[in-house]
Amino acid sequence: MTPRCVPRLLGLSMAALLAACASAPPQATVQVFANQPGQMAGTTYRHDRLPSQAGLPGQDQLERAADDLLAQAGLRRVDTGAQLAVQLGYRQDYYGSAPASPSVGVGLGASSWGGGGIGIGLGFPIGGSVHEFQRMDVQVRDVASGKVVFQSQASSSAGASPVALLDAALQGFPNPPPGTRVVPLVPPPPR
Repeated sequence: MTPRCVPRLLGLSMAALLAACASAPPQATVQVFANQPGQMAGTTYRHDRLPSQAGLPGQDQLERAADDLLAQAGLRRVDTGAQLAVQLGYRQDYYGSAPASPSVGVGLGASSWGGGGIGIGLGFPIGGSVHEFQRMDVQVRDVASGKVVFQSQASSSAGASPVALLDAALQGFPNPPPGTRVVPLVPPPPR
């Protein structure tokens, strides 16, 4: 290798490293089910919690983030006499995959000079891998009728924060496109 090749190789290595780091932003898959699309400006809401959510750490922060997002859609939070009830559910699961089975490999080699060889290789898998999966569920119910008027689910395996998933689930509320779509995850602003 000539000395002139070294800077060129270093430049190519840096370009490859930068390309690997510039991967696509994390995304969430969002499913929306809306029974009552339309204008909701001025409508009042409250937060409803399941008994299992009463002492969950982070539930208050999640509801405050929802307050900001719902206020952008023109809704107003009141704790008594609200027209809508909003329920937020966040779930994070971990699942693992088992390592592969041990393997044995045999190789034969020969050369034109009359030499040859045999090789045996053993492979032992170490560990497995752990994957993370997050899901945010948002339900908006009409308090008077008890009917769910809006439901959205955002899921990701990108290590997303609950607030980023909530933002994805409520993107376009109260009239988001129905069905399933992929939404880029935006990190939550510092509070």
